[in-house]
Amino acid sequence: MTRRTRVLMPVHLFGRCADMAALLEAAAAQRVAVVEDMAQAIGAEYRGLRAGSMGEAGTISFYPSKNLGGAGDGGMVVTVLKYLDSRLRMARNHGQSRRYEHHFVGTNSRLDGLQGAVLRAKLRRLDAWSDARARNAKRYDEMLAGIPGVRTPSPVPAKEGRHVYNQYTIRCERRDALRDHLANHGVGTAVYYPLPLHLQACFAPLGYRLGQFPEAERAAKEVLSLPVFPEITEAEQAYVAERIREFHGARCG
Repeated sequence: MTRRTRVLMPVHLFGRCADMAALLEAAAAQRVAVVEDMAQAIGAEYRGLRAGSMGEAGTISFYPSKNLGGAGDGGMVVTVLKYLDSRLRMARNHGQSRRYEHHFVGTNSRLDGLQGAVLRAKLRRLDAWSDARARNAKRYDEMLAGIPGVRTPSPVPAKEGRHVYNQYTIRCERRDALRDHLANHGVGTAVYYPLPLHLQACFAPLGYRLGQFPEAERAAKEVLSLPVFPEITEAEQAYVAERIREFHGARCG
């Protein structure tokens, strides 16, 4: 952080909260705000606190593939700060406080009524879906244990909080070959994310080069997310695990 730093934005990736204690301490020392990116972690918890409640604000995505997804695009910013709440409500509606009274140049970011209705209906089931995802993740942990060349997600200590598994992401040195093998057997997977930020064309002006962030580059080559949606059955998970064992068993043999 420098004098120009105004905000820290921790990303609660794949459904697990970031190390918020350390980040909040660092932010307080530098007197900067904390805005939590909880697009993948609605319902996740850190030391008894829900994602989005620890900083000045939290951002939520309602993209259909998220744990709480709408029927189309949408999102929300949550905050307990009254002045920020008022500012955000105006910002989403052309900077208006009252009709035709514009205090600043805002945006047209109102969530339409149809999305609101869908999300309200689904919100009642969110915790049950999150619990189901966690159970499915635990089964994967057990089914994939001991497979050479496969790393499962690090377990979340009980005192740390709740992981809601927007993704269940393993790491494999032969990721692309494994992905092809699974696809050939009818198992859909995804790679989040295949190209690190410092190698994206949009950030080329920053001057970063290949090799400067080796951990990010290694992860981008190894990560593979498996199906973990709430309704997946134990038999379907066993099939996924067996195909992964088959792939690595063939390699080992």
